[in-house]
Formats: sequence, C-alpha cells, structure tokens
Amino acid sequence: MLRLATAGSVDDGKSTLIGRLLYDTKSVFTDQLESVERASRDRGDDYVNLALLTDGLRAEREQGITIDVAYRYFATPRRKFIVADTPGHVQYTRNMVTGASTADLALILVDARKGLLEQSRRHAFLSTLLHVPHLVLCVNKMDLVGYSEQVFERIRAEFTEFAAKLDIGDLTVIPVSALLGDNLVSRSAAMPWYEGPSLLHHLENVHVASDRNLIDVRFPVQYVIRPQSEQYRDYRGYAGQVAAGVLKAGDEVMVLPSGFTSTIRSIETADGEVAEAFPSMSVTIRLTDELDISRGDMICRVNNAPAVTQDVDAMVCWMDDAPLRPGQKFAIKHTTRTARAMVKDLQYRLDVNSLHRDLGAEYLGLNDIGRVRLRTTQPLLCDEYKRNRYTGGFVLIDEATHRTVGAGMVNEAR
Repeated sequence: MLRLATAGSVDDGKSTLIGRLLYDTKSVFTDQLESVERASRDRGDDYVNLALLTDGLRAEREQGITIDVAYRYFATPRRKFIVADTPGHVQYTRNMVTGASTADLALILVDARKGLLEQSRRHAFLSTLLHVPHLVLCVNKMDLVGYSEQVFERIRAEFTEFAAKLDIGDLTVIPVSALLGDNLVSRSAAMPWYEGPSLLHHLENVHVASDRNLIDVRFPVQYVIRPQSEQYRDYRGYAGQVAAGVLKAGDEVMVLPSGFTSTIRSIETADGEVAEAFPSMSVTIRLTDELDISRGDMICRVNNAPAVTQDVDAMVCWMDDAPLRPGQKFAIKHTTRTARAMVKDLQYRLDVNSLHRDLGAEYLGLNDIGRVRLRTTQPLLCDEYKRNRYTGGFVLIDEATHRTVGAGMVNEAR
C-alpha cells in the first residue's frame, strides 16, 4: 500500500494528473467517465476534463480549482494506492497539511511555463516538515514548452538548490504532461532525452517498507475487551493499532504511565491468533498479569519507552480563523489519549517561503506555522515527530466548538 498526496501551486495540474492516472490504469468506471464527459460538455470544455474525477464539489467545478482534500483509490498488479488530491491555494494550506500528514510520498507539481513558484516551495517545505519520506517533483505541462530539455533542467536545478536547505531523504524529478499522458504510465516518445522511469513505474517500485519504525515498540491502547460471557468469562484483552515496532508472544513489555511490567500471552486479530504484530496492524494483546490498563495507556518495551511528560515543544500548523495566542487553553488529542493543554509560550513564527524565524511573533494566524510550548493536564506518552509520526503528532481542539484548530508535531518532550 502506498499513500501519496499531490501538492503544488494553483493550476499546476494536480487534479488532472490524478484523473489521468486513474483513467490510464483503467480505474474509472464507465458511468463515472460518462458523468465527467457530460460535465465537460456542460462547462464548454473542448476535451474530457479528467480533473473532474477528483474535483466533485460544485464550487470546485465552477472555479476549476481544488478546495477540499479528495481521496481516490486505485490498484495495479504490483501495488495498491491511496491518493490525496490537495488544494494549491494559500488559504487552503491546512487542507494540504491534512492530506500529507499520513502520506508516504508527496507529488509536487510545477508548471513548466511558470517554473518554481512561492506555493511550490511552501508545499515542498510542508512535506519535509511533515516528514513525508519520499518526494517526487513532476514538471508538468511539458507539451506547452515544446518538451524542452533546457526548461526541464532549469527547473530541476532550481528545485534541487532549494531542496538542499530542507531535510529530503529521497527526491526524484520527472517531466510529464498530465493532459496528454506523457511519462505517466509509460515512457513518452516526445521526450527521448529523458532516461528515467515513468511516474507510475516509480510509484510502483518506490521502497516504503523501510520507512516504518520497527525498533521502538509503541502500542496505544484504544479499548479494553472484557466480554463477561460464559464462553469468555476471564478474557481480558487490550485492542489497538500498532504504531511502531514488532510485538511477539512471550515479549516482556511495560505499560505507561504506570510503569508496571508483564509478558505478552497472545496476540489476536479478527481471524485468530498471530505470531507477531507490526505497524499498522489492528490487534488485541493479552498479558499474563492482571494490570490496571485503560484507553490512552501505552504498551512498550521495558528499556525503550517514549517520553512521559506534561511539557511539550512542538511545531503547530494553525487551522482556525481566530489566532493562537499564549495563555489559551485547548483539548489535545494524542494517539488514543485526550487531555487539556495550555499554550505557555510562542517561541517563533516560521515564514515557510524564506524559512525565516520571526522571534517577535505574538500570535499564529490562519495557516501560520510556529513553534510553541504546551503544558498538559495529563502526561503525554510521546516521541519526537521525526522518529515516529504517529506518537509524535497531535491535534488541538477548541472545547467550545469541538473544531480541530491546530495540528502539531512534537519537537522535544521533557
């Protein structure tokens, strides 16, 4: 399974690229295609606008833009894919953060005519901030610049220079034409100078298994299973999703925040007992000892535990119209644990275009990103985000409106 998110500036062709991938991989049903053809005629388009496969909202089709994150699914004989089509407008940065937060790979699109724009840099930086392991730069609309190798090389050199300032582990640059399908599913004869893979070939073969953290065992307890029936009178299991590491029967484990230790008796799924569990399996763990464990607790290794702390330094992407200021209080949702948090300090606001830190910032506005210090009412069991995206990420919730107002990434827990 590969999760990927598109990113880039407005009108760079993100939705068209996804629509073309779906069409060329035979992932579009006949009635869907007929609906898109009809909508294209109604709009006055002189071609089948495949972007309409993902841009389904009325406002999106009227303006020809993406507003909300659209998820699409397709598969090839080699791999299954989940695609998040994210918007390119500055005011929808929060939507892009939402779509890319769980992605294994980010597709950054650049219009070959316009080159690297401010929003292209912004989304590339956000992808690295969210620690998306793999980045693909698609230089789109190559047909409109005569499939020029010089244009492609200029954009590649400019982006590579910018990427040197960022923490990018794996970068691939591919020239494409989303509208005509060049270099999407198969190599294009129009660009004989390009010797790399097509986009789909790269997506099918990119190695993501090593991106998972299989060292630090992290199992946030989501639910305690106590059937209280005649058949399972003494059954006690702890259900949840493995966030990191490998768990096996017989392993010695520790439960946080209590610190009590025990041994795994068995690991079970809906299909029965399994020998081991790894990310992102949903399992039920049974222990040899009767311990007081509830939702929000975490099972980990005895000598490899997350930080147990009420003071957290984190990068926060602010998603609300009302600004974030020091002294405000919110509900915080971290793994399966919910607590209350107060913003103790705003250390700086980050300019994602220049990477400049504004140390004198007094608030974070909509779509701003900054580093804050939080104090929580209950200890959080967290790792640094760069080490574990699941146990290092959290959301802030307005207790009055119950809206998610911020997404955070733990920098330091002490």
